[in-house]
Amino acid sequence: IRLKFLNDTEEVAVARPEDTVGVLKSKCFPGQESQMKLIYRGQLLQDQARTLRSLRITDNCVIHCHRSRGVTAATPALPEPGPAGPTAPGLPLAGGTLMVPTVMVVLALGWYFRINYRQLFTAPATVSLIGVTVLVTFLAFGVY
Repeated sequence: IRLKFLNDTEEVAVARPEDTVGVLKSKCFPGQESQMKLIYRGQLLQDQARTLRSLRITDNCVIHCHRSRGVTAATPALPEPGPAGPTAPGLPLAGGTLMVPTVMVVLALGWYFRINYRQLFTAPATVSLIGVTVLVTFLAFGVY
């Protein structure tokens, strides 16, 4: 069985078809069984007593592994109702996510003012704007 983790690393685990989900967890993650979540074909393997054969897990199948931060109960807890946030779920807005668009907008404004108010820009300021534009362009294409 191939165990695939969130950071795209894989490990190979040797298991028999009559092994249970609990046995597989204890073989591969000793001492961390309660923290590990195993997912096969989009289904969370919650029943520790089910065998791999009954789940139709065969040779070379991929099981996705997720390590939770703390000990969790067997039944998932419902999220507490709260005020709806301004962001959609699954779309984190961190500072790094908005950095490239922000820099591009600032550069676009710089070029707008350079073209429309050229009397305010000296030759060194124009050369600097060109240099910063080239540098940001290489960095943006290098990151993506």
